[in-house]
Amino acid sequence: MSRSIGFRGVLARAHWFALLAAAALLSSAPARAVPSFAQQTGMPCQQCHTTAYGPALTDYGRQFKLNGYVFGDNKPLMPLALMVQGGYTRTSADQPAPPSPQYGLNGQTSLDQVSLFVATRLSSHLGLFSQVTYDGNAHVTHWDNTDLRYARSFNVGQTALVTGISVNNNPTVQDLWNSTPAWGFPYIGSALAPTPSAGPYIGGLGAAVLGATGYVMVNNRYYLELGGYRGVSNHWLDKLGVGADSSPHLSGLAPYWRATAQFINGPHSYSFGTFGLDARVQPDPTAPEKDHFTDFGFDATYQYTGPTKSIVSANASLIHERQDLQATLAGGGADRASQSLDFQSVDLAYSYDRTWVATVNEFTTSGSTDATLYAPSQLSGFANGSPDSSGYRLQLEYVPFGKLDSPARPWLNLRLGLQYTNYTKFNGGSSNYDGADRSASDNNTLFAFLWVII
Repeated sequence: MSRSIGFRGVLARAHWFALLAAAALLSSAPARAVPSFAQQTGMPCQQCHTTAYGPALTDYGRQFKLNGYVFGDNKPLMPLALMVQGGYTRTSADQPAPPSPQYGLNGQTSLDQVSLFVATRLSSHLGLFSQVTYDGNAHVTHWDNTDLRYARSFNVGQTALVTGISVNNNPTVQDLWNSTPAWGFPYIGSALAPTPSAGPYIGGLGAAVLGATGYVMVNNRYYLELGGYRGVSNHWLDKLGVGADSSPHLSGLAPYWRATAQFINGPHSYSFGTFGLDARVQPDPTAPEKDHFTDFGFDATYQYTGPTKSIVSANASLIHERQDLQATLAGGGADRASQSLDFQSVDLAYSYDRTWVATVNEFTTSGSTDATLYAPSQLSGFANGSPDSSGYRLQLEYVPFGKLDSPARPWLNLRLGLQYTNYTKFNGGSSNYDGADRSASDNNTLFAFLWVII
């Protein structure tokens, strides 16, 4: 008599399938595979992206991802790409200690990451986007964003359907829109500058979990996705370079959901949606108490990609998190169990000729006050017991390649940018926010960056 393995069994088997598939592709690329998505489709990078290359997607780029990364003629070429990111970081005031042992207190030039991508169609319905990253500051190599997906399209009467399954290691990395944590603005940031310490749970699980989700798109308008995530074992976190210290200590399955309605009217496209994650966490396996995080996200996007050289994109996101911190309270890490946290972000980008890009972004984090949970400490602490942070970013970019007539297309891609982050509040305060007399404005950051993909 056969026995059903259930959804947990599917996740366990998907875990091994994803790891083995990534390992096989990294160790020996088949001769019939493709080197990159641009080479696979035969189109320039700008076909899928609002600038000359990623990560913000056009409607065609969303369709390419939705359908399993399989568009194109599957030329017999290597499916690899190499990315390098780095830059120069200066904060308004020196940090009290070097952000990493090899650096000083301010004005640092750094090689932040080097990533190898395996991005290819594997079969007529199966595609892979996978990333392995070397961290130039921590000097470790680890698996990074990975999305293995199978998709089919068909009609039921007058209804057009695209259905699929995604096996991935970062909630929202499989998402089609640039308004969720994995692909939301900013797409690049300084690895050496201080950043607010509090954030929603759904945004901090990359590479520490593995999950499977099923999705359907109806008439290219209504999108629904359901699935769940489990934590990767400490053994495999060490093997994959992430480290056991990064374990989220998930207890059981963490359900994930996504629902979106999108509307396309000529060069204009809009979307309105919701997403979320429900996670139970057991930091101490010898204690019965658990923390419970429920994240409810709401997002909206707008994009204009008309016949002119101008492209306009806007994204808005709100995440409300309910926290029941029974385990943290029992361990003396909080004053009470019931807490909440809210995160908001709005960004507006203008691109001219897919070469010159200007973006403005406003962000806010706010939540419950708890003097024990949000305790004082130099630079990263909270003197007021409040997680509140707020500010804005301004970013200018020059993206010269990635177009139809670009030299060495599609192999040479470059972004040069200047990003300024201004904090009006940081970790609960404007002045002396950490209890060590540091002001929020001391963390204002100028970041000049170089981003290359070949």
